[in-house]
Amino acid sequence: MLILLPPSEGKTRPDQGEPLDLDSLSSPSLNPTREQILRSLVRLSQTKRGAEILGLGPTQAEHLERNAALPSEPTAPASEVYTGVLFGELGLATLDADARARAEERLAVASALFGLVRPGDRIPAYKLSGATTLPRLGTVASRWKPVMGRAVAELAGDGLVLDLRSGTYAQFGHAEGLPRASVRVLTETNGVRKVVSHFNKATKGQLVRALLVEGATPDSVDELVEVWSDLGWTVEVPDTAPGKPIQLDIVTT
Repeated sequence: MLILLPPSEGKTRPDQGEPLDLDSLSSPSLNPTREQILRSLVRLSQTKRGAEILGLGPTQAEHLERNAALPSEPTAPASEVYTGVLFGELGLATLDADARARAEERLAVASALFGLVRPGDRIPAYKLSGATTLPRLGTVASRWKPVMGRAVAELAGDGLVLDLRSGTYAQFGHAEGLPRASVRVLTETNGVRKVVSHFNKATKGQLVRALLVEGATPDSVDELVEVWSDLGWTVEVPDTAPGKPIQLDIVTT
């Protein structure tokens, strides 16, 4: 089973650590694209248009400075660099040794800069959105799409892919032919259901943590629904269009 997570917009800059070494990252087939995007981001961050293209305001100059120095910036495990609601609820640092080992084996985080990273991959804090259009390269998604499917397939084998990426990062590409499920979190109040961003992210973090803690390894969407239902979640499976991942609705109150 492979679980694809979205990155967090907020990242914690490591205080110290070795500089970036692309050859040390998992999914080495992505390295040519990583190098290409990294060079483009470093160049862009040294120009006057960098802030505008990256969507940075006048108080965020430090992000440009760090981007411009990314090859020499300190690195830390991705599990420590990515922060935010989902990663807070996932709480990788608070898992026991067995659950952390399962996280390293089953989790991969989508990244505009690195494509995919495992929790233990050492990366610097960076500022680059998956929706960015880079000069001369085009959209970030267009660079990842030709190579992402193969990388996901290499990590997933023939197992189930639980795709929790947001829409922007889902555009990076999929592994065709593998069973795939996505999740939508609905909050129900007085009989009215709606998608709320905060609860969506928090609940996804809790769902993944539950799988890691329980050591569950569902091989199919039906088994995944059964596991989460047994753990007390309300799971509904609406009709899904042919060719699309099976969408699971998690209903919270």
